Amino acid sequence: MSTLTAPIEAPPAGPGRPAYRVTGKRVLSSEWAKLWSLRSTWITLGLGLLFLVAFGLIASSRYKSGMGSGHMDPDFADSTAVSLSLFGTNFAQLALGVLGVLVMAGEYSTGMIRSTMAAVPRRLPVLWAKAAVFGLVTLVVGILGAFITFGFGSGIVSGTPAAMSLTHAGVLRSLLGAGLYLGLVGVIGTALGALLRSVAGGISVLVGALMLIPGLVSLLPSSWRGDISPYLPSNAGASMFALTHDSTTLSPTAGLLVFLGWTALALAGAAYRLVRRDV
Repeated sequence: MSTLTAPIEAPPAGPGRPAYRVTGKRVLSSEWAKLWSLRSTWITLGLGLLFLVAFGLIASSRYKSGMGSGHMDPDFADSTAVSLSLFGTNFAQLALGVLGVLVMAGEYSTGMIRSTMAAVPRRLPVLWAKAAVFGLVTLVVGILGAFITFGFGSGIVSGTPAAMSLTHAGVLRSLLGAGLYLGLVGVIGTALGALLRSVAGGISVLVGALMLIPGLVSLLPSSWRGDISPYLPSNAGASMFALTHDSTTLSPTAGLLVFLGWTALALAGAAYRLVRRDV
């Protein structure tokens, strides 16, 4: 007795599902969308711009009133329209740097970093994309704020010894340098967030590096202070947008190179921990 077995036909193959590819462009688009989906982004960027513009205009107004009354504050005696307009840079850098820490460390605090790294298993493209996106945004905000403040500030101090225009030597370079400095501060904040994986820790290190360490170095003997102080992150960054320089400060190009070195160091530390440690 023989048994006939009907051949089993395989189901027709459906259309193939396209393989998902992680590309640099897609990672950048993802980080761009995540950045602007946070309410803190709009608030903190607005605060950074407000600090830059408001304090610059306040300094310009104070200089103008001092000239009119004949009782000039010694701290403003040698000011220029550029230095007065960029007076708020130190305040803006805190807002933008803190936001940079939040952009990266915030994902660790919420646990969202696991989803991010599952989508981008190689990890490092996430760091590069976050740093590039946020650095570009803070660069634009910094340049915009510097030019807005100078436009109004130069009008306030018009007719005084501090008066300057964009055609004066070094003015354009200083304004662009201030924007670049703030952009790099944002990148450093992002790197610190990835390196320390803690919002509080990242902000503490950022504030310490930009504001506390220069004050501590000033307590050192003068022979040591002269060799160390110009190469600190905040002082090297300030030389990028300073209109005049002396023997105790770096040139704009040297300041830029030193500050780029600090930025690269922070990114290298963040990249090393991101690759070596689990999220």
